[in-house]
Amino acid sequence: MNKPDKDKSKEMIEVYRAVGESEAQLIRGLLESYGIPSLLKSNAAPSVHMFVVDGMGEVRVMVWEEAAEKARELIEGRGDA
Repeated sequence: MNKPDKDKSKEMIEVYRAVGESEAQLIRGLLESYGIPSLLKSNAAPSVHMFVVDGMGEVRVMVWEEAAEKARELIEGRGDA
């Protein structure tokens, strides 16, 4: 079954790559305080990698595509709701 075209624009994209779970949670809290839902993606469980080495332990902060520009502005300190 094909999805309507309007659903194709609803993709989550990466707006920030954190060096660990704690930093990712701070970014997620910032975004959510401005009404931007987010998802955290990682290749490993938080307890597995205490330090980031060659990308291991990184956490990607994902948002809906239509909110990506605003999310990046907030993360960079340029946004003001």
